[in-house]
Amino acid sequence: MKMSFVFFFALFFCFVAQAQEPDPKLSDEELIQQTIQTAYVDGLQNEGDTVKINAGFHPDFDLLIPGADGSLKKYSLSAWKERIRADLASGKLPQKPEEKVSVKFLDIDVTGNAAVAKFEFYVGDKLTFVDYQFLYKYASDWKIVSKIYYRY
Repeated sequence: MKMSFVFFFALFFCFVAQAQEPDPKLSDEELIQQTIQTAYVDGLQNEGDTVKINAGFHPDFDLLIPGADGSLKKYSLSAWKERIRADLASGKLPQKPEEKVSVKFLDIDVTGNAAVAKFEFYVGDKLTFVDYQFLYKYASDWKIVSKIYYRY
């Protein structure tokens, strides 16, 4: 009985710790940078950490990819997470130090609960993409809802 109480208390504490409110001292721009760094850069690109990914991405997120034929293809978050699971299983993630992704924010434009972030995407020290990520603010959390990019 005592062990059950300790177990449930520890489990409850973990959920409460994960559900902390964002720092009210941070601006929307800083919260957006934090969301992109944690969910996209660390979670999705470098670590394959689905807890971080789920915290910063809207479940209906789509990556929009231009087709050579003028079409527009959509790549869902669920498909991206499937690829991450395969990369984790095959040892491609987490990234080696020389393959780590980093970003340099160029602009963040916020109007009400809508925002777009523009940033350079580096693999190691090589500039690979310029990303445009679109976010909505839900309650007090910014969620990445869509992305387009330019590939160098």
